[in-house]
Amino acid sequence: MSPARRRGHLRVGIVCPYSFDAPGGVQFHVRDLAEALQAAGHEVSVLAPSSDDTELPDVVTAAGRAVPVPYNGSVARLTFGPVTANRVRRWLEGGIDGRPFDIVHLHEPMVPSLSMLALWQATQPVVATFHTSQTRSRALQVAYPLVRQSLEKIAARIAVSEDARRTLVDHLGGDAVVIPNGVYADVFASSPRRPEWTGTPEAPTVAFLGRLDEPRKGLDVLVGAVPAILDRVPGARFLVAGRGNGAVAETRQRLGDRAASVEFLGGVSDADKAALLASADLYVAPQTGGESFGIVLVEAMSAGSVVVASDLGAFQRVLDDGAAGALFRNGDPADLAATVLDLLADPARRDAYRAHAARWVQRFDWSVVTEQVLAVYDMTLAADHAIGGDVVGRVMGLFPRRVRGDA
Repeated sequence: MSPARRRGHLRVGIVCPYSFDAPGGVQFHVRDLAEALQAAGHEVSVLAPSSDDTELPDVVTAAGRAVPVPYNGSVARLTFGPVTANRVRRWLEGGIDGRPFDIVHLHEPMVPSLSMLALWQATQPVVATFHTSQTRSRALQVAYPLVRQSLEKIAARIAVSEDARRTLVDHLGGDAVVIPNGVYADVFASSPRRPEWTGTPEAPTVAFLGRLDEPRKGLDVLVGAVPAILDRVPGARFLVAGRGNGAVAETRQRLGDRAASVEFLGGVSDADKAALLASADLYVAPQTGGESFGIVLVEAMSAGSVVVASDLGAFQRVLDDGAAGALFRNGDPADLAATVLDLLADPARRDAYRAHAARWVQRFDWSVVTEQVLAVYDMTLAADHAIGGDVVGRVMGLFPRRVRGDA
């Protein structure tokens, strides 16, 4: 089979380990990758945990209800066991309309959920994407013996960031191609502003988006900065989007009279998220750890909001080492407040960040990212064809440095 034939039409099976009942970054990445591959002319089927009553994209097949499990400072909703294994087997055997998958793309195969089950059972060429970033991961250490032999079935590894690649190398050995998360940059750039979320010089708006009841998302850091910001800019408004009712009550009690400046929007749709990011003067990302990439930073930059982020390694790289957005000391509310105040007082600096960010985000657009993923597929299938359909190990040597993400 020639590379042109492979690129011309592929049947791709994508496995997501996390439930679409409460979607997060990995689920959105899987959904958007499937959509981008379909737009490029390929057939795609996604298998993911989900309850029967959850509304799913047409491309997603539900693999059953998941259970919440603490993982990486968050709560992951996973599904496992013999019933689930049978569902995975039937999905792999069924392919798309009874025709076998050309390639199976697993996300987070070390997580005890669908991807691990698919790794054990897959007979097609396998590509795996790793999203997690942790200095030391007990979960990966526990999972490694379960998949050690099956890891040889992975023909190519993708990491969404240098931080995720380092986690993979440290815990599993080997290496990975670095291909970032994708964003439909034009969708965010063209999103209309909402008048109720648009600030003025006297009443600028500062947005935050994330799960409110997860400490690592940093809401406490932002709340700690609010009084100092209001002392200098009393009209400032803080727009907080995300779920977590307990955190709402706690935050209001903590801020007292100043709580009126914080508006809790609850969970927001994709369209509302884009409008919020397009409307706000600043987007604050105060996460304290556990972030391998920072997709919402790219979304905010695409929408024209100036990003203020903690100086996590992943965020520094997404913000081009501070050229595309401002950085503050991780976990330091006083430094966050000072950074926000400096930006609010300096429109020219904000304009410079926006101009650089508008150029920088193009490397994260799905039009670019999809081509990089397809290059991995092509190389994987070429290696599989060359050695008679028995891919063992990686095909890293076939990739140029710019795709591999080498220093």
